[in-house]
Amino acid sequence: MILIAIFVLFAGWALFKAGNTPATGGQASAGDLNSLVGKPMPITQLFDKDGKPYSLDGLKGKNVVLFFNEGVMCYPACWNQVAQLGTDSKFNNQDTVALSVVTDQPSQWQQALQKMPDLAKATILFDQGGNVSRSLGLLTVASSMHKGSSPGHSYIVLDKQGVVRFVYDDPNMAINNDMISQKIAALNK
Repeated sequence: MILIAIFVLFAGWALFKAGNTPATGGQASAGDLNSLVGKPMPITQLFDKDGKPYSLDGLKGKNVVLFFNEGVMCYPACWNQVAQLGTDSKFNNQDTVALSVVTDQPSQWQQALQKMPDLAKATILFDQGGNVSRSLGLLTVASSMHKGSSPGHSYIVLDKQGVVRFVYDDPNMAINNDMISQKIAALNK
């Protein structure tokens, strides 16, 4: 009887786990993100603060850093990362642009801008409904503290033709400007 009970408990646990595994096959890893490298960026719908579609096609000819993050709820880590990208001249010049992507609503950023004025120097794009983040597997990366609803702290670097050249998911939520700028410098050689 004890063996049968153990078997039933184990089988029930296995079925529960199988039913709660995301359709993507589980938690995305850096290896999953690495599958993007060498391919054109598949983004179709990001929006600016006014709700207008924002096209990455208009950035061809520039290196692009996309920083997908948890947004407003991630204070101060994400805010600091977004502000640092927005104020760093290595990412805001004729050759390179940095874009921070959040799943928040634009209205949620008004209070954040008042609390941290340097955020206004960053270009923040809105992934309505998390559709782009979901399609890239960014809602289930190791750094996501709210799996399934917001991305973690992930960087995607595009070359001047819009091809993904580097990805990095950062569970430490650190300022990675130096590392990212080194990757971009390698692209320009």
